Amino acid sequence: MADDPFRWVRDAPLFVVPRTLDALRAFRAGPGLDDSLARVTDRLIAGIAAHPTKFWVLKQFQPALEEARDQSADRRERVDAELRRLMDVVGIDSSDGLLTYYLDS
Repeated sequence: MADDPFRWVRDAPLFVVPRTLDALRAFRAGPGLDDSLARVTDRLIAGIAAHPTKFWVLKQFQPALEEARDQSADRRERVDAELRRLMDVVGIDSSDGLLTYYLDS
């Protein structure tokens, strides 16, 4: 059985206010956002108000992380940077090793 990196994630509530959703929409509208990261952002916009937790947000990252895992180092670095920007927008300080698990190789 494969190691589950989510077992290390320490859940925490997030303080989601209208400004948070506005910042997510601005991120989504930004130039150069690829389809994978756009889908992550769309899921966050649609669901973070109903699921304002760190664990839920990081679970929304999982498809993009899995997709980027076997791509070039440049691509993994870009995904890492963009997901960290999203973490800043929603108030998450640490991925508890999740981004490293998927993107370091």
